[in-house]
Amino acid sequence: MSDAQRTVPEVDRAAAARRAVERRRARASLKRDLTMRVVTPQAVLHRATADADSVEGSMRITDFLLALPAIGAGKRDRVLEELQISPVKRLGGLGARQRRVLEEWLDARFPEPTPRGARSRLLVLAGPTAVGKGTVAAHIREHNPEIHLSVSATTRPPRPGEIDGVHYYFVDDAEFDRLIADDELLEYAVVHNRSRYGTPRAPIDAALAAGKTVLLEIDLQGARQVRAAEPAATLIFLLPPSWDELVHRLVGRGTEDAEERARRLRTAKGELAAQNEFDHLIVNEDVATAAHEVVELSSSSAR
Repeated sequence: MSDAQRTVPEVDRAAAARRAVERRRARASLKRDLTMRVVTPQAVLHRATADADSVEGSMRITDFLLALPAIGAGKRDRVLEELQISPVKRLGGLGARQRRVLEEWLDARFPEPTPRGARSRLLVLAGPTAVGKGTVAAHIREHNPEIHLSVSATTRPPRPGEIDGVHYYFVDDAEFDRLIADDELLEYAVVHNRSRYGTPRAPIDAALAAGKTVLLEIDLQGARQVRAAEPAATLIFLLPPSWDELVHRLVGRGTEDAEERARRLRTAKGELAAQNEFDHLIVNEDVATAAHEVVELSSSSAR
């Protein structure tokens, strides 16, 4: 036997081992995304149905259910018994009846956002910390000047490169108290248990009166206040492509210390759980693409 004949099988085994490791890592990442609500369980089931050989398709039904929020081993087993699905099944190997009953169960327990028919010229862009809301908003400001981008007031200090009046109105606590007392804020909130943020009301009212579309880039608390004050507003939730990517972005930007990063990630977990309160979900995998999707919604709102 030649050296080549002896080497090829070893190379093949090494390559197969690497692929197996990559597959396990991909499934582990997918489980985190399901747990953190970065991806909906319905979307995972649809991908598994479309491609049984995909990462989603290769996931066992038992692992899939355990990755869902508030589903433990006991609940998982009861669900499988109720739906009459074998615990050895993989998502990509479910039969038509099994897929149907599983999807019905998912829709009942984890309802997806339902876009409303009526649209508003007041758009609200929110999402978890470090998802890139500001970057997407800045792209829209630069490429779509017809959209009025609201500038928030905040009591936090500016980050490197931020300009007062462009990125935020940087104010002290006394001025922020005055804005609240004089009812000059459409919404305001304490974010990450530290700084206060708020949206000045007058520029928004003026822009809407002039027939413009207004985009607010705010946090979850603010979005809820806007929905309460302006029920017709269109709420858009920006998602990261994965939980791992969200963590990478937060660590990579280097603007917070370790304690602050941990606090923001805890907050992000809670924010992701609120995405069903929004009318539209947009994944920020590419800034230009995400910005385009927001602009498309603004075009629809203006009709």
